[in-house]
Amino acid sequence: MRKLLPFIGNPHGSGRSALTCRYRCGDACFHEVPNTSDNEYAGDVIARAYSRRSMLRTAAVVTVAAAGGTAIALTGPGQSANATPAGEAEAAGAGKSGEAARGLRFKAVAPNTADQVTVSEGHEQNVVIRWGDPIIKGAPGFNADKQTAAAQAGQFGYNNDFLSLLPLGDKYERQQLLVANHEYTDEVLMFKGYDPANPTREQVEIAWAAHGLSVVVVQEDHRSGKLTAVSRHQLNRRLTATSEFRLTGPAAGGALLKTSADATGTKVLGTLNNCAGGTTPWGTILSGEENFNQYFANGGSVTDPVQAARLKRYGIGGAASERKWERFDKRFDVAQEPNEANRFGYIVELDPYDPNSVPRKHTALGRFKHEAAQPRLTEDGRPVVYMGDDERFDYFYKFVSSKRMKKGDSRAAKEHNLTLLDEGTLYVAKLTGDSPAAQIDGSGKYPADGEFDGTGAWIKLATGNVSHVEGMTAEEVYVFTRQAADKVGATKMDRPEDVEPSPRTGRVYVALTNNKDRGAAGKGPADEANPRNNNKHGQILELAENFDDPAGDGFAWRLFLVAGDPNDPATYFAGFPKDKVSPISCPDNVAFDPHGNLWISTDGNQLGSHDGLFGVATSGERRGELKQFLTVPRGAETCGPIIQDKRVLVAVQHPGEVDGASVENPQSAWPDGPGKIVRPAVVSVWRKDGKSIGV
Repeated sequence: MRKLLPFIGNPHGSGRSALTCRYRCGDACFHEVPNTSDNEYAGDVIARAYSRRSMLRTAAVVTVAAAGGTAIALTGPGQSANATPAGEAEAAGAGKSGEAARGLRFKAVAPNTADQVTVSEGHEQNVVIRWGDPIIKGAPGFNADKQTAAAQAGQFGYNNDFLSLLPLGDKYERQQLLVANHEYTDEVLMFKGYDPANPTREQVEIAWAAHGLSVVVVQEDHRSGKLTAVSRHQLNRRLTATSEFRLTGPAAGGALLKTSADATGTKVLGTLNNCAGGTTPWGTILSGEENFNQYFANGGSVTDPVQAARLKRYGIGGAASERKWERFDKRFDVAQEPNEANRFGYIVELDPYDPNSVPRKHTALGRFKHEAAQPRLTEDGRPVVYMGDDERFDYFYKFVSSKRMKKGDSRAAKEHNLTLLDEGTLYVAKLTGDSPAAQIDGSGKYPADGEFDGTGAWIKLATGNVSHVEGMTAEEVYVFTRQAADKVGATKMDRPEDVEPSPRTGRVYVALTNNKDRGAAGKGPADEANPRNNNKHGQILELAENFDDPAGDGFAWRLFLVAGDPNDPATYFAGFPKDKVSPISCPDNVAFDPHGNLWISTDGNQLGSHDGLFGVATSGERRGELKQFLTVPRGAETCGPIIQDKRVLVAVQHPGEVDGASVENPQSAWPDGPGKIVRPAVVSVWRKDGKSIGV
């Protein structure tokens, strides 16, 4: 077993630096939890959820009663619902010899604190694009000492997070379309002499321009996996905090979305705090607006009790905001524009192939701190989108469209498909454990049946203009989705972040990053889905829809991975021997490779190493084998993984974001070396011999 490094990070226990907490999420971890409902905690659920199977079994069968007396099962790899689960010998390590799963046959990177992107032996890398690189025609090259808002509006944005690579036609030889979103800005790492109490208008407008999304053509090197950004290409595009967006869906045009600047309730300027996202089967990009609350000021001055409660549930309170944007645009002051904040917190959809298209914000998918949205299709072609609300003790949702996707790239098909996420039903998850509550003690110790697992139900919140929540209109459900979920008794989770359905099996994997407040006095106790108090390291939940139907109303679930030091008895790697896995902490983004393996990027590693990217087998005899592929520089987080046959892409976000860091006092020299300003960037990794990754 590798020796773990001493803890380096935030002494308050989030795993991030205080600087990260301040600029990325507005110190969300240090504020009171917005969810004060009496709903059941996932920890309580997990505590009851263990089935009556042997603790040594690694592929237990969970039978879920369904309507009409039929059942669905979560079975072990390669097993039918009636098959005998893997036996004690396999759980003890027998049958686990030989090669790693296909796609994971690389040398694992050891935990480290190197100020670089450290990749698996035998691989090479290059920086594809970095903050400030010009992408729009007429944009100047980056100059850290001469930044302007006009320049930034034509340059690659700051703190890249979600990534997507889309194909281009034969007209564009060996070129692809890269889309990146830009979550937030670190002004103290961007501007020399930055005064947080007194930002200048130019600094604020540069920050507005550094948020949003970038679309940029990238050129492939035919000899390797290297990608190079094509500057000033006709398809390149920037969207910022002042670009035009359209509100669509059932809440669009409603009274709750109208402002003094927009009497229609349909036109919004900008998108903020975009985190993870998804790529649709019809060729568009989805991006989740996450910690939007931190940009709005003076929530504490609101005296109307209903409005004050709504603001508080979304974490909008206090007086001045961190960035002081309200000094330069009144829409960021909720005392002056009470509805402006209601226009953020949605899933954004962008057509990256049309530089003139107006992106949409889909109200039908609800409003909360959206981490991601990756669609799958029902058998009859209707999109289903799974979504997490990234907050301690908040919820996990899905949306089922009422429309079928049209195939082809005709104009009619494209216009139709852009409306797919405007009509359907929004659900929230309620999990039920199958073990006695007394067996979940907060230590992570397994209940008598040897697994954290159970069943679940999808509870309807709204369908079109019809509310399923007593006492709330449909418009209120879509705009104040958290309160709607509170009312119907959804299960409180440990920060549900990225969610990814497997393209091979249809099983859904939910990253639950961590929760320092689990089990704290007056906070939610441990349960079967969230089984550890002071949950520093997080877990990944695996879900199977009843009858394999993503539009269904029930599911089975179990914990696939319980993260942390493999030497810790509370950790679990789907039954794989723990002396043969890499340590992992704080899973955040997830993606699948062409072989069906799940890849996990981390945020806030609590084990003393830098964050990284890991691959784990989800099926076969090596299910649960987890290997680290790369680590990122000091202060950085790993985001946006894309795993192709011969290439891996990651977004290296907030390098050098360490307490006390500034432009004058840099804590990282990445990516351009000592004496250069630290810049978030996208990195491509490939095998030196040109062969497929991990085979």
